[in-house]
Amino acid sequence: MSHVPYGVAIWLFFVGLYGIVTSRHWVHAIICLVIVQSSSYVLLSAIGYRHGAGAPVFSDVPPGTPAVDPIVQALMLTDVVVEVTVMAVLLALAVQAYKNHGNADPNHASLLEG
Repeated sequence: MSHVPYGVAIWLFFVGLYGIVTSRHWVHAIICLVIVQSSSYVLLSAIGYRHGAGAPVFSDVPPGTPAVDPIVQALMLTDVVVEVTVMAVLLALAVQAYKNHGNADPNHASLLEG
């Protein structure tokens, strides 16, 4: 068992978190949030992976053949859908904030009163 995917997931999480904290633009902060969430893809892939296992399709496979966990795959697909939805809503809000106030700096968010 390799610990490399877990290290990559932790690295992606902290790189994205650093980007969110130091961001000077709404779109940059949203992209960094996407990077943070992509760390969950790497983590779920590492959890669901089994060496030498096949796809979880059991139509022509003899009993006892190792397969990857289909629950983890379903969780990853759900994670993708949630990420795309959150990103679309946040980008729409960033565009509206820029249109209404001419500013895309999160440090001036206190000026964005609605």
